[in-house]
Amino acid sequence: CSPLPSAVETQARSAEELGGRSPSPPPPPRVYKPCFVCSDKSSGYHYGVSSCEGCKGFFRRSIQKNMVYTCHRDKNCIINKVTRNRCQYCRLQKCFEVGMSK
Repeated sequence: CSPLPSAVETQARSAEELGGRSPSPPPPPRVYKPCFVCSDKSSGYHYGVSSCEGCKGFFRRSIQKNMVYTCHRDKNCIINKVTRNRCQYCRLQKCFEVGMSK
């Protein structure tokens, strides 16, 4: 009866079986430019521009449902992470201005 191999021996043998290479570390996370619409953290390129999940979904729903919004101010509302939900008209206009398209 032979003794059981130690954990070190088992790990060394496993590395040899894998071709002598240890597993490679995961790739670094992708870094995207901020959302072109509201400057929040972008999740990637959607509809042609770097955008966050919120603006991506807002644009998709607005286009799919053919939404028509009205601005209750002067059609020049500031759209940023904090104010983006205050005026849908200006948010959709900014989506188009920064180049979002279906």
